Amino acid sequence: MKYLSTIILCCLVSSFTYAQAIKGKVKDSQKKPIEGAHVLSLKTGSHVHTNHAGSFIFNDVKIGDTLQISHIGFNSVRISVENLTEEIDIQLEENVISLDEIYIQPELDAINLLSEVDLHTNPVNSSQEVLRKVPGLIIGQHAGGGKAEQIFLRGFDIDHGTDLAVSVDGMPVNMVSHAHGQGYADLHFIIPETIENLNFGKGPYYAEQGNFNTAGYVDFQTKKSLKNGLVKVEAGQYNSQRMLAMFNLVDTEKHSAYMAGEYVLTDGPFDSPQNFSRINWMGRYTGRLDNNDEISLSASYFTSNWDASGQVPQRAIDAGLISRFGAIDDTEGGKTSRKNINLNYIKNISNHAFVKNTVFFSQYDFELYSNFTFFLDDPENGDQIKQKESRQLFGMKSEYNQSFKMGLVDALVQGGLGFRNDQSNGNELSHTLNRTTTLDSISLGDINETNMFTYINANFEIGKWTINPSIRIDGFKFNYYDKLLETYETQSESKATVSPKLNILYNYSNNLQLYLKTGKGFHSNDTRVVVAEEGNEILPAAYGADLGAIWKPVPKVLVNAAYWYLFLEQEFVYVGDAGIVEPSGKTRRMGVDLSLRYQPLDWLYWNADVNYTLARAVDETEGNDYIPLAPDFTIMSGLSAIHPSGFYGGLRMRYIDDRPANEDNSIIAKGYTVFDMNAGYQWSNFDLGISIQNLFDVDWNETQFATESRLSYETAPVEEIHFTPGTPFYIKGTISYKF
Repeated sequence: MKYLSTIILCCLVSSFTYAQAIKGKVKDSQKKPIEGAHVLSLKTGSHVHTNHAGSFIFNDVKIGDTLQISHIGFNSVRISVENLTEEIDIQLEENVISLDEIYIQPELDAINLLSEVDLHTNPVNSSQEVLRKVPGLIIGQHAGGGKAEQIFLRGFDIDHGTDLAVSVDGMPVNMVSHAHGQGYADLHFIIPETIENLNFGKGPYYAEQGNFNTAGYVDFQTKKSLKNGLVKVEAGQYNSQRMLAMFNLVDTEKHSAYMAGEYVLTDGPFDSPQNFSRINWMGRYTGRLDNNDEISLSASYFTSNWDASGQVPQRAIDAGLISRFGAIDDTEGGKTSRKNINLNYIKNISNHAFVKNTVFFSQYDFELYSNFTFFLDDPENGDQIKQKESRQLFGMKSEYNQSFKMGLVDALVQGGLGFRNDQSNGNELSHTLNRTTTLDSISLGDINETNMFTYINANFEIGKWTINPSIRIDGFKFNYYDKLLETYETQSESKATVSPKLNILYNYSNNLQLYLKTGKGFHSNDTRVVVAEEGNEILPAAYGADLGAIWKPVPKVLVNAAYWYLFLEQEFVYVGDAGIVEPSGKTRRMGVDLSLRYQPLDWLYWNADVNYTLARAVDETEGNDYIPLAPDFTIMSGLSAIHPSGFYGGLRMRYIDDRPANEDNSIIAKGYTVFDMNAGYQWSNFDLGISIQNLFDVDWNETQFATESRLSYETAPVEEIHFTPGTPFYIKGTISYKF
């Protein structure tokens, strides 16, 4: 018996000595934690990644094992395990990105490697470029630079955000029941230099994403700290100027605080100056407590004013009445502002559990003047309209995360709940004259809309397989007070929807992931649609599937390829420009996405995104089933250079082919190919550069619509393409100083 006890004791000692868990922290050169670092056992091939505090726990590690730690934008390091009882501290040094050090992690959002590579090799330097970092996403501006961009993705004309969920640090950007359009997402309050990263996903496969997540989602993450202060001045054609300042207020190992400000002016290339101006302010504090809790508070302010030339009819240009950059009604334009407060708090429960909390508040104001039809409805005064609202948006989200091991299964379970409430007061659509006189009130009322939600998301890693089932429940309360009614009445409707999802990943190796993603998503309809339809079919569902792969065939090449399908149910659309409700019908989209990232030299990078889509209405006859403005073929590609000598530069191309502008394809929205470039030199703390938009000065139409309109001298209306011209050759210079 004594002999047997000795054997058992020796076995236990041996197991704890040679196969225990090791703890560690990964930090950067400023001793700030690095989240998402990849920790790989070179002996077993198993891996973990660091949490928000830069911490990791690696099970089944033995003395003598070698761990490799890597993260995009840092030199990887290898360490030999010599002690299993002491926590190890690892510091990574920043460096230019190297594709051969990137691993494909067995996670649902592994596709985000594409945007991480792009941000490190070609950083965003204007608000218009923010969304272009999503592979396959095209944007267009058509109101003097102050209006949210029009978005195109996966065969959708998303308008300003109807089918793309957009957020910043967990705070929603999309505006429900907006005066201009459902899901309106204005990202101009982001200062581009404050962006640290972005997460994106295509399709309705993500439990934490709710309303508007049909074509996909984008979540921007701002920097928790600054590596240095920055002052930047830009000047270019068309009286364009931009000034930027970023200051470190606190910069210690546990506490960081900074402020950033931006001022932008331009008249644009139009015959009637835009008189555009925008001011942005932002401040953020991040603190790390002794128990690895993290608290972050950010506040931002944005205001913008502009004049616009609007969309012009092709026939007016052909007749010589105006130039491509002229206007039929140059009194269009508007003003908008947004104030945000956002609190994020991560509470650690144990080494394997934490709670992530977000609380946000926004005060938002919007006023827009447009004239799409000129003199169609009012031959005497014209058809100018005003869209206006003042909104308060607030809400919260709390998510519990628990990881555990069951035999050979590594599991993560997330449970989330939250709400958002939108109070849009004086939501107005009016017929106006010269911005000053209200001729007729078309729509006026107060909207109070609440979305409450909960979800459960599970992730099971079984060998090379990852199974990710989840379910989400959303409930809505819609209230509308129509101020144009003679008697007071609050119209109210309630509705709920359930969104199940199932994703399966096969992680063949660190260089290959195969995936099948499936799920149901939805977007809500405008409150005015909901009450008009008495709650019927007002949360149209989207059913989707993606079959694809992320692959590194050789160390310097990263490829993503996917075949996808998306079906949308019947829906009713509130047309904010007319104040009417229109049925839209079922739609079916399918397509192929192909993305490539290649590093032929240590300092040279090539990216390409090719996207093909077949988009059709389901219940219409063949030939009358086209979806207006749905792009069917797009290409975005570019070369970026970051040379050790200090020189850098890039050449980028975007292409969109001709596409139908109406249901029977009798009116065509012309495609375009546009090249942009930049070049510069860094020395010491200075950076001197130039950038050129539309390098070859081609004529291209940035946004286009098939619109019925009438000019002042015409006796009958004409339906044809109306467009906003794209920027001609435009050059600007930049000088910046880091301190």
